[in-house]
Amino acid sequence: MTGVENTAPKRDTLPRDRGFFGHPYGLFTLFNTELWERFSYYGMRAILLFYLTDEVVDGGLGIREATGEALVAIYGSSVYLLSVLGGWLADRMIGSRRSVLYGGIVIAAGHIFLTVPSAAWSYAGICLVALGTGLLKPNVSSMVGELYDRDDPRRDSGFSIYYMGINIGSLAAPFLVGLAREWGGYHAGFAVAAVGMGFALVFFVAGRKYLGGAGDAVPNRLTRADRPAVVRLLLMVLGGIVLAVLIAVWVRGGLGPEALVDSVSYLAFAAPIATFIVMFRSPKVTSHERSRLRAYIPLFIAAMLFWMIFEQAASTLSSFAKDRTDLHIFGIPIPPEFFQSVNPALIILLAPLFAWIWLKLDDRPPTAVKFALGLMFAALSFVFLAVASAAFEGTKAPSWVLVLVYAIQTIGELCLSPVGLAATTLLAPRAFRGQAMALWFLASAAGSAITAQLIQATEGTSDTVYFGAIGLVALAFAGGMFALAPWVTRHIKAGAETAGEAALQR
Repeated sequence: MTGVENTAPKRDTLPRDRGFFGHPYGLFTLFNTELWERFSYYGMRAILLFYLTDEVVDGGLGIREATGEALVAIYGSSVYLLSVLGGWLADRMIGSRRSVLYGGIVIAAGHIFLTVPSAAWSYAGICLVALGTGLLKPNVSSMVGELYDRDDPRRDSGFSIYYMGINIGSLAAPFLVGLAREWGGYHAGFAVAAVGMGFALVFFVAGRKYLGGAGDAVPNRLTRADRPAVVRLLLMVLGGIVLAVLIAVWVRGGLGPEALVDSVSYLAFAAPIATFIVMFRSPKVTSHERSRLRAYIPLFIAAMLFWMIFEQAASTLSSFAKDRTDLHIFGIPIPPEFFQSVNPALIILLAPLFAWIWLKLDDRPPTAVKFALGLMFAALSFVFLAVASAAFEGTKAPSWVLVLVYAIQTIGELCLSPVGLAATTLLAPRAFRGQAMALWFLASAAGSAITAQLIQATEGTSDTVYFGAIGLVALAFAGGMFALAPWVTRHIKAGAETAGEAALQR
């Protein structure tokens, strides 16, 4: 099918339509695929910084800590940038199912590369995992949506079950990969992540028959007439990449890890700016849509700053766990990877509570205030960590400090993240609604890139100064977001297409 959304009912094509807790049995396939894919991703991420910065004699690569933290941050930024490519390929060329399959194979290959005790193989493996995740990440969710008719009341609960799988995988991975690392070294840990991705592929391939064709169609397949525009776009993207690399090499005086970090950072900063410019200048965007788009800019900035803090779990917070934290709970030793399981555990516990709270409040407060609350809690987590760092200067902080940091950030995530994509799709111009997911990913990409630059620029400063400065600046932006909330809400209402849509912004 060309250029037409596949909206055919799945009721007659999906085997055992209510075979998985009252949901299409295909949800079981995608639930397990994403559970094990997230297991492999977060397991690998949990030990990546330690592997990069540990001494060579201890099995690491011997990179300076600041450079390692920046590389981990820019790795996260690369995943989100490549997710834009993965979404485009699925929409225009290969469909979601094949994008997920190819991405899973590339990820598995990357993890296998990481099991080889060689720096060259390791860097190649990291690149492959980033590329494969970019292909897979945006497309599994879209396949979940295809399991249901547009008016199927089970859709929301289906996504809730699916996201539970994500958090189960994220919760288990740091424990098991951390234990493997302690038992057999870093490459044993990466091998466990590879096994997890292998399970994901097995579930996905074996369960294809239950998907009922979900993800097979290419929603907006490229035509012969599209080719000149696509070639121009490809040349512009390649030109931008070359320019970013050349500038980074010139600034750094040569090609190395720091130049790589800068190159990806430039691309992560340029991509959302270019996207907004294209949208504002497009003749297909109406005045009402421009009103909504102006309202989205502060939300995008708040999201970018939130992810700048939140995504430091794998970089600066991992270093704090390893170097500045007493790794015992009730006298029981714990690996530093343990703390990366706190967030998914709390998501599983608190998400139903927050869903109940928003229901009782009739989905109040408005979107802009929820974004401000999310950024505020993220900022407060770093302010608290700065105070704790000063209080325990010269000694190691108790483990509850980092647990509380992650708990505060999780509350912020539950305020901002669930409404983020909904706000993005609501406020994006109709002509660009298909690219809304890409714009949301770009907020995370830019936030991680800011982190990478901050880590390099503040090398040598104390934890108290680093976390305190970032926390206070982010808190100031949160205050600005609270002040702008009425303006944002007015512009959202002014650009609403229906009275019902406007009424959602109380």
